[in-house]
Amino acid sequence: MTDEQHEGGFRTDMAISVDKGGPRYGEFVESARLFMDRVRAAMPTEELVDDLIDELATINAKLEAVAIDEWNSPSGTRIDLPARGNITLPPYLVNRADATGVDATLRFTRFHLGGNNAAHGGYIGTAFDDLLGMTGALATGKVTRTAYLTVNYRSITPLYTDLSVTTQVTKVDGRKIFVAAQMRDGDRLCAEADGLFIALNPGQP
Repeated sequence: MTDEQHEGGFRTDMAISVDKGGPRYGEFVESARLFMDRVRAAMPTEELVDDLIDELATINAKLEAVAIDEWNSPSGTRIDLPARGNITLPPYLVNRADATGVDATLRFTRFHLGGNNAAHGGYIGTAFDDLLGMTGALATGKVTRTAYLTVNYRSITPLYTDLSVTTQVTKVDGRKIFVAAQMRDGDRLCAEADGLFIALNPGQP
């Protein structure tokens, strides 16, 4: 792989496809998400743990056999799937995305539990980081990286509830893109964020 294929450690020619992984890749990702929810909620017996470890060893071996570099993996590039098919992100659906900002619908599940039926603050920050990074990229047409991200938690963010996330570009100063976002449960503000993203130069990691 040559340096010309990368922009800031990213491939400028990374193909955005809805075909990678096949037509059921979305089901595969959602099954993995459900598995993470089930693991988080489970109190298994010793015997069940033994069985599951054996089954997971088989599954992991199958996945290891088809492992590929990040530039060609469907994870993160399947724009037809929640969170682009990336299971490391809380699942969201983009309703609007342009150079001024993004509107998305997000749902946290048991895997994202912080305590007392509320979403963990770290996952709230992760959702903001990804959607604000998308906002910066759409505003500049370039790959961006997070310079800083500040999250203020205003009220409890519930699980299993459709939440709205809205982002805005507040200022562009050269390679600096200042952005903001709000997460709401209906009219109630759950959390808000502001951040600075930097548009990367070619070859910048």
